[in-house]
Amino acid sequence: MQILDDHKIRQKIRRLAIEIMEHNCEEPEIILAGINNRGMAFARLLHAELAVLSSQTITLTHLHINPADPLSSEILIDLPIPYLQDKTIIVVDDVANTGRTIFYACKPILDTLPKKVEVAVMVDRTHKSFPVKVDYFGLSLATTLLENIDVQIPENQVFGVFLN
Repeated sequence: MQILDDHKIRQKIRRLAIEIMEHNCEEPEIILAGINNRGMAFARLLHAELAVLSSQTITLTHLHINPADPLSSEILIDLPIPYLQDKTIIVVDDVANTGRTIFYACKPILDTLPKKVEVAVMVDRTHKSFPVKVDYFGLSLATTLLENIDVQIPENQVFGVFLN
């Protein structure tokens, strides 16, 4: 069942970008760190919208993690760790479910002292098992543990969020 169509997703991305700007208008730079492929696709969309709204420096980077087994391989961020010092970092993913992926994705960020770390997702589910607070979300959704959320953000195609 589709719960968000292309038009609604684009509206939510714009609203999220406005919220991010409102909470970070004094920051000289904001770093968007997209988790894996889907989080990075969502981060690119936020980046494009933020670039339209503000003249601030918005830096895009990629966080690489194995969500099925986060400790099986090194969690990497494309920016040098010292660059993150005293910066505002927004960790971006498509869905926050238990919070485990976002929790472990922050591991490389802990090797420095950022000014602030926030989280942005398209869909926030209410099944948190880890101490993760989502600061910016397109949709908060209470589902059963057996249901699955599929966020589709293909390049140059129609977006959709589906509940299976």
